[in-house]
Parts: sequence; structure tokens; C-alpha cells
Amino acid sequence: MRKKYLFVLVMLLVITFTGMGLTALYVQRTGNQEQEEKISVVTSFYPMYVAALNVVGDVDAVQLTNLSEPQTGCLHDFQLTPEDMKLLSTADVFVINGGGIESFMEEVASSYPSLQIVEACEGIVLLQEEDEENAHAWMSVADYEEQVRNIARGLSKADPAHEEQYQSNAGDYCGRLESLKERQQAVCETARGQNVILFHEAYAYVAEDYGLTVSCVLDLDEERQVSAGEVSEVLTAIERDHVNYILAEKRYGQSMGDTMERESDVRVIYLDPLNRGDYDRDSYLDGMSENIRLLEQCFGM
Repeated sequence: MRKKYLFVLVMLLVITFTGMGLTALYVQRTGNQEQEEKISVVTSFYPMYVAALNVVGDVDAVQLTNLSEPQTGCLHDFQLTPEDMKLLSTADVFVINGGGIESFMEEVASSYPSLQIVEACEGIVLLQEEDEENAHAWMSVADYEEQVRNIARGLSKADPAHEEQYQSNAGDYCGRLESLKERQQAVCETARGQNVILFHEAYAYVAEDYGLTVSCVLDLDEERQVSAGEVSEVLTAIERDHVNYILAEKRYGQSMGDTMERESDVRVIYLDPLNRGDYDRDSYLDGMSENIRLLEQCFGM
């Protein structure tokens, strides 16, 4: 009898441990399957990452990565590294600004023909400067809002299982952008028609949003050497067009801005071009809000 009970006990133990093993194997396989089902979304640079971050929200099925470092700025002269190409080789979706800012797209498209490209500027009428597109559309709140919606549509197409969440997140974010547009509209009432000079081509979108008239543009960056002739041209434009304000980026424009303030009665407003920063979801809202505050001060709000 004891042998019978012992046999039953052994069989129960075998069944129990076998069941536990099968359960562990199932959990492991399920976990691996869920991991495999994650989609990899890569953004080209900072403003696209922040926009995509808000659209993705808490969707766990997305692995979101930014291609360039958050302090890179615009990608005019950006060169892809082998590490960048490796990252793109594993991506399902590549979110770009478009309009020529990502000059490497021909190489990417030819290397990874199955990679889904989401162009945030799709359908947006970009500003033109000397027969070239100015694609800094994120500096217009209205255009940035459309970029957010384009990203939501692109991610919904790539991952239809989470379309409702993408669209809801985009709607919430765009609702917050609407508050910025309302503040802009109030500034327009006093700013519209005033002449300004730009020391960064991205601020052409700021001028467009506020109804400002651009007298001249001097696009400054880290490699830009300003000639005496250009200084003279800017001073001439200030006097000719009764310019009171220059819009500039402090990182590259302060030296020239200091010169203009010494040589004339113009005031330089240093705005954030919102092309670099930390990876916070509210960084665009905070940066643009500060830009609006500076303009409110200057235009008597």
C-alpha cells in the first residue's frame, strides 16, 4: 500500500513540475513574441522626436529612438555614421521633417527600401527663399500642429492596432498647441506689418505667424563669417525700412546682434529655434511659450 501511495506522490510531483516547466516556457515564448511585436520608430532630429514622443504617448508597443543627438540642431550638414545606418536597418518607421533638411534621405531610401518613411512636412506649403525651400516649418505653431497630425497618420498606418491611441494623443497635444496660437493671435494685433530683420532662416516662419515684414535675412551658423559689406547692408536695411527689431538665435547671432545694437537703435530679440534641447514631452511647448513671451514684451502686450 505504501508503495502505491509513494507512486501516486511521485506522479503528482512529476505532473506538477512538468506543468510548471510548460507554464514558464509559455510565459517566455509569450514575452518574446510581445517583444518581437514592438515596432521600432526612429526620428531624424530633435523637433521630430518631441512631436513623435507626444503622439506615441504611453503606447508600449513602440520603441522610439532619435537618430541624432539632442544637441545636434538642424541637419543641414549632418553625415550618417555606420551606427546610424545600423539603427535604421532595424527600424520599421523613420519620421523625418522633409523639405530637404535630411539631405541623406536618398542614401537611406536606396539602402532600406522597405523602411516606412513618415514625412512630417507632407502637405505643408513651405516658405521659399532664393529658389530654395525653407523647411523649418516647426517654428510655425500652425505648421507644427500639422506635422504632429501627419506623424499620427503615419504611425497609425504602420501600426493600425494602436491608431485610436495615436490619434487621441495627437488631438490632446494639438489642443495644447491651440493655446499657443491664441497667444500669437493677440500679439499679431500690434505686430502685424512691422519690419524685422532675421539672423536665422527658421525665423521666417515666426515672421509669417505674426504678420511681420522681413527686410532682410542673414542666416548665421557656427561656420558663418560675416563680412563688412554684410554689416553695412544690414545697417542700411535698418535705416531704410525703419526696423526696430532683429530676430536672432543667441548661440550664433549674439556677436552680430551686439554690433547692430551698438551701431543703431535696433533691439535684438533672441528666440529659441527649438532644434535642440532635452527629451521632455513639453519642451516644444515650453520653448515656444518663452518665445511668445519675449515677443509679447517687445510688441507691447
